[in-house]
Amino acid sequence: MDELIQSFFNVEIAAAALPIVIQGLLNTILLSLLVVPLGLLGGLILALLAHSRSPLVRWPLIAWVDFFRAFPPLVLLILLFAGLPFAGLELGGFACVAIAFFLNTGAYYGEILRAGIESIPNGQVEAARSTGLSRLQAMIYIVLPQAVRNVLPDLLSNTLEVVKLTSLGSVVAVPELLYQARQAQSLTFNPTPIVMAAVVYFLILWPMVRVLSRLENRALAARR
Repeated sequence: MDELIQSFFNVEIAAAALPIVIQGLLNTILLSLLVVPLGLLGGLILALLAHSRSPLVRWPLIAWVDFFRAFPPLVLLILLFAGLPFAGLELGGFACVAIAFFLNTGAYYGEILRAGIESIPNGQVEAARSTGLSRLQAMIYIVLPQAVRNVLPDLLSNTLEVVKLTSLGSVVAVPELLYQARQAQSLTFNPTPIVMAAVVYFLILWPMVRVLSRLENRALAARR
């Protein structure tokens, strides 16, 4: 038992690694604040374009969404980080993570928002148009607020996954929480910093999990 504690729960090493882990936490928060809005923006654009009546827009859009939902985000990130310099684009790790998440998570957010929009009866759009609103205004003021409310649990669930996926930034040397914990581990030759990172991830995400559970239970109760 003592060996287990010294290996994974070493108090002295935890105290020494704490500043490094906290710096990684701050970068993870910054990265999340960057990639989540980018993914939502990309998803909103895709969801709105999905309702285009032109097949020249819809079919390439379907191919785009299917491709980036099927393509592994880690592979996409590595391709961007390692491949863009050959195209003359020297982007840092943060920028590559932002682009990769915009493409990957935007496709998932887009499908969620598209389903939410399709859950709103067309009669509401027609009623809004009859009052003088344009199609875009009806979408913004009438459809989207209801659509977001209908798919809010799914949006939160996907956001949880996005925050967890920020740990992929460590692959391209973005100094987020996991990367910093691994750096501390390499300096101390002890996995305690990795355990610290796992605890921090849990403390950050557990409140969101509880909120998500309550929303899902409320949605189930409303359907009964």
